[in-house]
Amino acid sequence: MSRIVYPCAACKIRRRKCGDKCLLAPYFPPNDPHKFFVVHKLFGARNIAKILRDIPAERRSDAVTSLVYEASARANDPIYGCTGAICRLQKQVSHLQSQLATVQAELLSTQPNPSYLRTGFCNSVDEENRLGAVHQNDPYSENSTTVDNLRVLQDDEDPFGLWAPL
Repeated sequence: MSRIVYPCAACKIRRRKCGDKCLLAPYFPPNDPHKFFVVHKLFGARNIAKILRDIPAERRSDAVTSLVYEASARANDPIYGCTGAICRLQKQVSHLQSQLATVQAELLSTQPNPSYLRTGFCNSVDEENRLGAVHQNDPYSENSTTVDNLRVLQDDEDPFGLWAPL
């Protein structure tokens, strides 16, 4: 059986024979020629090969991915390239952070303040206790009886008002 070797995208575009020792073949498959075309247009095949030779083999795929991203960004934005994309994303992040801060401030302003509730509740309890104290001293109150000027509590009456002291 003979093995059919397809030229990689780099060799196909450059119209060269693709051998077993082709440095670009693992990173530019023949079914995706656009990937190499964009990188070749910006960097050139010789520079791509130099870059890949200088990088350890385990990091070459990351380098090719970075080269493809930079070339695509440069094709979309010839002046700023990927720097323009990074700046746009940073502006978007800062805008979203300011929107988040605004929404959080609105949430805090619409939520009831627990200390206000506690203060308001304590004030209402104090008010009831104060009124209850006046009511407790009333000799004509239904819930109390007086025996020799001493007030006697009925079974259903709470000696501390509504709540026990904290």
